[in-house]
Amino acid sequence: MAKMKAAMAAVLVMEKEGVTQAFGVPGAAINPLYAQLRERQTIAHVLARHVEGASHMAEGYTRARAGNIGVCIGTSGPAGTDMVTGLYSAQADSIPILCITGQAPRARLHKEDFQAVDIASIVKPVTKWATTVMEPAQVPRAFQQAFHLMRSGRPGPVLIDLPFDVQMAEIEFDIDTYEPLPVYKPAATRKQAEKAIAMLQAAERPLIVAGGGIINADASDLIVEFAELVGVPVIPTLMGWGTIPDDHPLMVGMCGLQTSHRYGNATMLASDFVFGIGNRWANRHTGSIEVYTKGRTFVHVDIEPTQIGRVFSPDFGIVSDAKAALQQFIAVARDLKAKGKLKDRGEWVEQCRERKRTMLRKTNYEAVPMKPQRVYQCMNNNFPRDTTYVTTIGLSQIAGAQFLHVFGPRQWINCGQAGPLGWTIPAALGVRAADPSRTIVALSGDYDFQFMIEELAVGAQFKLPYIHMVVNNSYLGLIRQSQRGFNMDYCVQLGFDNINAPQVEGYGVDHKTVVEGLGCKAIRVHKQEEIKPAIEQAKRWMAEFQVPVVIEVMLERVTNISMGTEIDAINEFEELAISASDAPTAIGLLD
Repeated sequence: MAKMKAAMAAVLVMEKEGVTQAFGVPGAAINPLYAQLRERQTIAHVLARHVEGASHMAEGYTRARAGNIGVCIGTSGPAGTDMVTGLYSAQADSIPILCITGQAPRARLHKEDFQAVDIASIVKPVTKWATTVMEPAQVPRAFQQAFHLMRSGRPGPVLIDLPFDVQMAEIEFDIDTYEPLPVYKPAATRKQAEKAIAMLQAAERPLIVAGGGIINADASDLIVEFAELVGVPVIPTLMGWGTIPDDHPLMVGMCGLQTSHRYGNATMLASDFVFGIGNRWANRHTGSIEVYTKGRTFVHVDIEPTQIGRVFSPDFGIVSDAKAALQQFIAVARDLKAKGKLKDRGEWVEQCRERKRTMLRKTNYEAVPMKPQRVYQCMNNNFPRDTTYVTTIGLSQIAGAQFLHVFGPRQWINCGQAGPLGWTIPAALGVRAADPSRTIVALSGDYDFQFMIEELAVGAQFKLPYIHMVVNNSYLGLIRQSQRGFNMDYCVQLGFDNINAPQVEGYGVDHKTVVEGLGCKAIRVHKQEEIKPAIEQAKRWMAEFQVPVVIEVMLERVTNISMGTEIDAINEFEELAISASDAPTAIGLLD
């Protein structure tokens, strides 16, 4: 066998497992690994400005394409502790990323060594597996196990911590005989599928809830095929948005407390049977369980056994990978169709479509400063059908989910459960690193944008262009809106008189100047008529300079976005659409 440093064995295993891109920040304790990356020149590396940013880049990279696994690298502390947020985000949304940290030499552990910390213990609650490798010969197998675990069952992040002397040690390892471990994914049985389809057949007003597990399983084509075969409407979750195109006749909106449509909630409340596939019953989708489940029968399919019954007990649960389950469901449904036994759902589908045509919120406002609803209308008009949107949390994300349109899987890349502010910029860079060709539009409020604005320099340095729409109301808007219940507006105002930028008129930070200082391009707009020319200019600049371009839209300071505490009690703060002219980019309006 070949003799090599353990760090080299780690690099060779990553190559064999398909890694071609990493994100990170070098440091003394991880430099042995970086030395081997430099020697091999097989894994490209993007230098983040903040190690948390590297972890979000890795997540964006994973989520951009089926089969990708993003890798982020840094020292154990404080770089490793910086990456905890990224690991939490990935764990919460079932996204595999590999975090590699460099630790103090083994003899220096527990001896107050500079920047030495038990990172494996710190991150255990937010990873599938976290380990400090104490024996050099275990390094290649630790990496083998990491990739196996990340891909098996419910996907998720892994951290491998490597003491300095472990990385440097010589070991025997034969990469030519190395093979990735077989991936484990549970699969539904024919008998389970027959029972689930029988329950579906017994229902009068059934729905399919399509979750992010379908995207993880790369099975969006199958959910569409299944829905069309049985004629049952589909409600995607926020993580499952794009599994079925927004303009598909069977896509009947999203349900939830915030990122939902009026027609989606109404259709959920009218249903009598819900077929959940690859979803978690997260509370932003359900609201209270009492309201969500009343009068409805549930089937729940999930890859993780302990997810079945975690939020509420379904009438029937199936532990299965979404793709494997859908293959079985389709086979059973085809047999029933061949025998002429599938129910005709035409009347129910038309009722759902009528709600989709009529239960809409107004977007066509002319006010200046702009209302956010009009910004999303302009985005619908000016970005192509295959646009990939990247966003995190806040009123900008919530309104985006209510008003934007998504037509395919992995075209809505959103950290749904953790929702860390600052996620958007690095995640968008990760998506771009994964796919140099797609149209990428990031969406942020001003606070999310400021959180990790330094990562724009990464986009400039490494030529990672994308368009970033910043809707600026100079507020921590979602928290301001939640404070209404406390009758306060406290510690959420971001505006101030900027002595260096009077042109921002009390909105505080001069984002345009900051963006330009980081090596990117920026445009500030105040009116809806300025958005289309700004987008066209952004496209030209991206082609010419290959850097991110920020379009900052100055909004009215306070706009309350539709939301509530129950799916049957959503507060509609703004006007509703009463004609096609009120919501001209809505899908299905009066068609």
